[in-house]
Amino acid sequence: MELVTIVVVLALLQYMVFGILVGKARGTYKVDAPAVTGDPIFERYYRVHMNTLESLVLFLPSIFLFAMYVNAEVAAGLGVVFIIGRYLYLRAYVKDPKTRGPGFALTMLLTMALGALIGAALSLR
Repeated sequence: MELVTIVVVLALLQYMVFGILVGKARGTYKVDAPAVTGDPIFERYYRVHMNTLESLVLFLPSIFLFAMYVNAEVAAGLGVVFIIGRYLYLRAYVKDPKTRGPGFALTMLLTMALGALIGAALSLR
């Protein structure tokens, strides 16, 4: 379970870094708070941050439940793929939002896979 905790903390740190990038983009692109629109590049950073928050809502309970009912090491491994997917999503979305698909797919498919596997494991009991 320690590996899962480490991966979860890394995912939360990543989310914090994305928030810092939003703040930096605010200054760079002159978008004063509380505005969330203005420069398109700022808006991309902002959307990555918000989409990551939305993904974490599914990811966090899924990884812990998967670790409890299926396998903690596999859960941690899938969690690392989630973090990589979020990073790829950030890079692609900021560059060109139309290329965000692979990063998004890694994030969502793994989250859904975790949930599906949890459901399957629970139904066996």
